[in-house]
Amino acid sequence: MSLHLWYTEEHSKNVRFSIKVSEHLFSGVSEFQKIDVFDSIEFGRFLTIDGLMMLTEKDEFIYHETIVHTPMAVHPDPKNILVIGAGDGGVIRELTRYDIVENIDLVEIDEMVIEASKKYLPQTACKFDDQRVNVYIQDGLKYVRTKNNEYDLIIVDSTDPIGPGEGLFTREFYGNCFKALKDDGIMVNQHESPFYNDTKLAMQRAHKRIKESFPIAKVYQAHIPTYPSGYWLFGFASKNYDPIEDINKSKWSKLGLTTKYYNLDLHIGSFALPNYVKELLNQNE
Repeated sequence: MSLHLWYTEEHSKNVRFSIKVSEHLFSGVSEFQKIDVFDSIEFGRFLTIDGLMMLTEKDEFIYHETIVHTPMAVHPDPKNILVIGAGDGGVIRELTRYDIVENIDLVEIDEMVIEASKKYLPQTACKFDDQRVNVYIQDGLKYVRTKNNEYDLIIVDSTDPIGPGEGLFTREFYGNCFKALKDDGIMVNQHESPFYNDTKLAMQRAHKRIKESFPIAKVYQAHIPTYPSGYWLFGFASKNYDPIEDINKSKWSKLGLTTKYYNLDLHIGSFALPNYVKELLNQNE
């Protein structure tokens, strides 16, 4: 009789999502959280933190392309970039594809995430050696407090708003991001899902707090199969640029970047939200 190991995550109190695991590759407990890497037949290797899915080899490209290329296609001259979280390296991988980028500061609170990703997830953690990348093992909330008028783009690739990621969903944090950005700066963040109650409330709170700090605050969407409900939102906040009106299609097309998910048509369409999501976002206005 053969035994099978399954990874199971609660997407809500009444819904569970399971993946058959072929091997448990890594398990570690840092001072902040529990980190595991598994291998599976369907989704390849995948990373979990405190029992919550962070990425899988099969669908990570959707998340990372969506959070990176959307602002990069809008900002006319993104040279200095701050990335908060993103210890798996996926955001770094996508950013280093742009020759225009001169400096990438990555602030990750947990070094174990980076080391585990380098060893077990080379598909995403493949560009940490790029000479433009500077890694700081620090609390992103504290780091951004010290910056003023410095970055063209800030990408907040945080875990869910619990544990070490909780401070990255606060009014203080978004206000400090605003100050750390230059006069035409853009901030993007993972914005949770509008579908289940817990993530829905986190999404509403984040949007409300971002709107209090930024004159332009929009929300866009992507389908990510392994995230709760499969439907995920991202925030686009800016001092000057509208994500649709100010997209430079010809300039981005000339870069010749090959992407598996992102394209310019999808960029425009991703900001066209369902009515129930619009209502949730407008409830706090």
